[in-house]
Amino acid sequence: MERTLEQTAKLLGLTRPALMRRMRELDLLDASRLPKHPLRDKAYLRKKEGSWQHPTCGTQYTYSTRVTEAGVVWLREKLGIAMPEPQPDPRDVA
Repeated sequence: MERTLEQTAKLLGLTRPALMRRMRELDLLDASRLPKHPLRDKAYLRKKEGSWQHPTCGTQYTYSTRVTEAGVVWLREKLGIAMPEPQPDPRDVA
């Protein structure tokens, strides 16, 4: 499953602008909010391409950054965010 930057930020306990700022500081994102090193980081960050039809200009292309499952753990380590303690499952019976 791939997550948007907003979903990833929420999972890491950050806001989307704070996550993007910290990723730019680590040289992970470029000015367009896309992966700066797509080959190096391809296991963690991906550029998703989309398109839509404009009535007069024709096909318009959009790009966004997606974070893979492995990328969430990788970002947590890169940003120095501690893993939360797992919550005990109330259904477990000792």
